[in-house]
Amino acid sequence: MTDICFPGEASEYRAARDRLLEREVELRRPTEEVAEARRALPPGGPIPEDYVLSGLHADNTAGGVRFSELFGPDRDTLVIYSMMFPVEPDGDAPCPSCTSFLDALDGAAPHITQRVNLAVVVKAPLDRLLAHARDRGWRHLRLLSSAGTAFNRDYLAEIPADGGGVQQMPMTNVFRRDGDAIQHFWGSELLYAPAEPGQDPRHSDTIDPQWNVFDLCPEGRGTDWNPALSYTDAPPRCCG
Repeated sequence: MTDICFPGEASEYRAARDRLLEREVELRRPTEEVAEARRALPPGGPIPEDYVLSGLHADNTAGGVRFSELFGPDRDTLVIYSMMFPVEPDGDAPCPSCTSFLDALDGAAPHITQRVNLAVVVKAPLDRLLAHARDRGWRHLRLLSSAGTAFNRDYLAEIPADGGGVQQMPMTNVFRRDGDAIQHFWGSELLYAPAEPGQDPRHSDTIDPQWNVFDLCPEGRGTDWNPALSYTDAPPRCCG
């Protein structure tokens, strides 16, 4: 398929790598087809209400922020990531996996927001979210609390928990503005689709760098490691 060859590789390696390359090319086709089908979705349902979330205003004071105010004047698409905060129904701690994802997304946010609006929503109070953001060094994410609203419930970012209460869920939702109307466009519903044995849900894989990096390595994703809020030892090594 190609004339690529790296130093010192055996013919057995090249034959196996060429076979894998054929499969990677085959995978690229349906990946593009799914992306095209996603972009071609018809408008979803209108938002039930102009939710009033809690966030920081331009003058850095906290207060109510209407959902419609999350759209910039020249950007009609809004991407919202719902972080599991709290991670447990009866707790107040943030989710380590969501945190690791947002560590990366914070760096990408200045680029993403050149084309679309981006926000992070949690159920925890705004002051707890802002304190966590300061601890992590987040500087670019728009951070909001949905406490006291039905947003998380309406858009599958929380579900009834076993034993009572509600469980926060890591949903990504996309909304589209058309004039004064705001409609849902896409949600990461793959989170709720049953996975085959041994499979990861992969509901947000396309925008989560760490797991994609692990997929390139001999160790793979593994089954005995998950992100933590801090690491007391040297960070785990992947490739060499």
